[in-house]
Amino acid sequence: MTQKTCKVTGPFVPSYSHPGDAGADLRASEKTTVPTRGKTLVATGLHIALPEGHVGLIWPRSGLAVKHSIDCGAGVIDAQYRGEVKVLLFNHSDLDFQIEPGDRIAQLLVQKVESINFLSVDDLDDTARNKKGFGSTGK
Repeated sequence: MTQKTCKVTGPFVPSYSHPGDAGADLRASEKTTVPTRGKTLVATGLHIALPEGHVGLIWPRSGLAVKHSIDCGAGVIDAQYRGEVKVLLFNHSDLDFQIEPGDRIAQLLVQKVESINFLSVDDLDDTARNKKGFGSTGK
């Protein structure tokens, strides 16, 4: 299996903690506070050139989620984007969360994507599931 290369600039290059990990650690570039029950956009200083046909997905770090109730959102990096990667962090705890430069704040998963053509139609075909949604398969 050949490994793709991704060019980056910034103070901290994303890195995998263990061989075979899916997510590469993203680090904060500035001291930041995520307020109690609030949210903050955290700078990474990272600029990235993802390979064409790939996307970067920003996901929470499990340790921050379990130990500090820190989650993240709005994390899609398109291959054509060259601006700074910032991470939207949510603090679901009753304590402010302090971030120092170099702290691992999220993880980046790079995946292949396939573009499709969306076709507007009047009706969709029926399936066994059809319109059954939230909670339709049990508890």
